[in-house]
Formats: sequence, structure tokens, C-alpha cells
Amino acid sequence: MQQTEKQPGPAEAAQSAPLEGLQLIINGKPYFHDGDPAMPLLWYLRDVLRLTGTKYGCGIGACGACTVLVDGKAARACQTPMQVTAGKAVTTIEGLEGEQLHPVQQAWIEHDVAQCGYCQAGQIMAAVDLLSRKRKPSESDIASIGNLCRCGTYPRIRSAILRAAALTLEREG
Repeated sequence: MQQTEKQPGPAEAAQSAPLEGLQLIINGKPYFHDGDPAMPLLWYLRDVLRLTGTKYGCGIGACGACTVLVDGKAARACQTPMQVTAGKAVTTIEGLEGEQLHPVQQAWIEHDVAQCGYCQAGQIMAAVDLLSRKRKPSESDIASIGNLCRCGTYPRIRSAILRAAALTLEREG
């Protein structure tokens, strides 16, 4: 029986690619994309890196299920071409992982926000963006997020964002 070498997976191959093409940082790690610069970031995250927390929803940037942070600002990954990410830091739901839960994740659990869960990664990332800009968001600030939830958990999303703001202030002070 002939032994074959184990081929690297897509994430390992992307990390060890030559230093040409588009360079970007995803969840704190460097990556290089030498494919189509117009390819949506969503497909790079899901199909190449296998980071499947970012969901495909509508494909036109309307629902927000694919929301990630690009240089700390919310962006719809389905409508963000790879060329726009060159030299930038991208954070996905997987990138919020740390020593402890992010305040938004903790508040999501405390307020039992998720029902089907499909939109939740995008909702959480949009909330992280909002709280980075508004330490004490108003009801209208929260309503302006615009991510859709088919299960209609908007009251719990709103209360969780307010709780996350309080948790953030507690941790800082």
C-alpha cells in the first residue's frame, strides 16, 4: 500500500500562500488572496477558510446575516469584494473568541436572543460595531442597525444590546 502525504486544508493553504495578491488579516491572522479580486469576502471566508459562522442570507446586502467587521466597521461580506479588504483587518464571529465572552455574546446568552440562530452572527457583529461607536446607544441607534431576524426576536436583541453596553462599561470601569 502506497502512503500519500496529507494535503493541507484550505485554511492552511491560504495561510502559506506566497506573498502576492491581496494581503489581509482575518481574526488576527495574515492571509493572502491571489484569486479574483472581485470575489465577495463571504465566499473567501466560508469556502476557502471554512469560517462558516458568517452566513449567506440574501446575497444583496439587505438582510445582514453576513455582517463582519472590516477595520472595526460593520460590512456586508456578500457585497464586499476581496479587493476592498486588501491591507485591512477582518473580524468574523469566530474572531470574537477570547479569554471570556465578548459582552455582546454574554448579553445574547443572558437575554436568550437566539431562536433559529441563523441571523445571530450578523446581529452580534452589527451590535459590536454599534457599541464601538456609541457607548450608550439609544433605542433609535439600535433600530438603525437594520439586520433582519426572521424569527422576530427584535425586543430581545434590543435588550441584549443595552445589557452589552452596561457590561462593557462595567468591565472598563
